[in-house]
Amino acid sequence: MDVPEKEKQLSQLISRLQYCHSCELARSRNNVLPGAGNLQARLMLIAQAPGDREDSEGRLFIGPSGQVLNRLLKQAGLSWGDLFLTNLLKCRLPRSRRPKQREIEACLPYLEEEVQIIDPEILVPLGFYATRSVMLLNNLTPPQSKASSSDFFGQLFWQERRKVFPLPHPSAMLYKPSLEKGAKQLYGKLRILSRVCHWYQMCPIRRFYEKDLLDKSWIEMYCRGDWSRCVRFQKEEQGIYHPDWMLPDGSLDENLA
Repeated sequence: MDVPEKEKQLSQLISRLQYCHSCELARSRNNVLPGAGNLQARLMLIAQAPGDREDSEGRLFIGPSGQVLNRLLKQAGLSWGDLFLTNLLKCRLPRSRRPKQREIEACLPYLEEEVQIIDPEILVPLGFYATRSVMLLNNLTPPQSKASSSDFFGQLFWQERRKVFPLPHPSAMLYKPSLEKGAKQLYGKLRILSRVCHWYQMCPIRRFYEKDLLDKSWIEMYCRGDWSRCVRFQKEEQGIYHPDWMLPDGSLDENLA
């Protein structure tokens, strides 16, 4: 889909959102906030919900959490212009309370429509509620509790649909600033995920996949995913010899020789 068509469809979505009364949040909101950003983005960041300032001024990520997010993105070498940013819920949660399941279910169709329009390659949910919802939408096993969600942060998941890369929500750093150091490392991966490995076009792994000799997961998880973990990439960068039949994890597949 080209950019003008994406703009048209997003405009239609925004118009419908203005009149949405699918859940109780419509009664307390000042503004509905759909996603915004680069319509051709490879990464879509999905936070939980607009905050008080966002709701008051009708602009995304301008409150305290947005300032933390800005800092983390800048440290990762990215800007909002590189991404499409949105929320799981399009309306403010009163007193910053937890979202209710019926509110999430009411808003999920809007998020799904945004994903369909923007067509990002990687979804980046921020925090437990966004991570759980986005993983379920993509046939992935989500964290079962908020406490266990940290085990998912910084890991790349894929199951024949879109790739999902959960990260901690910036608001967590507002309550516990010591978390920001670890979050900086996790958010730093976004720079890697924002582009395909520069060796991909000439890599034997691509050729083997196109000949149906390798499973697509090798491409999605390494070449078009976290290529910094690829042993082939590391050896190419250092000028170290490695056979064509070496897989991204460093193992050798003699059937490819």
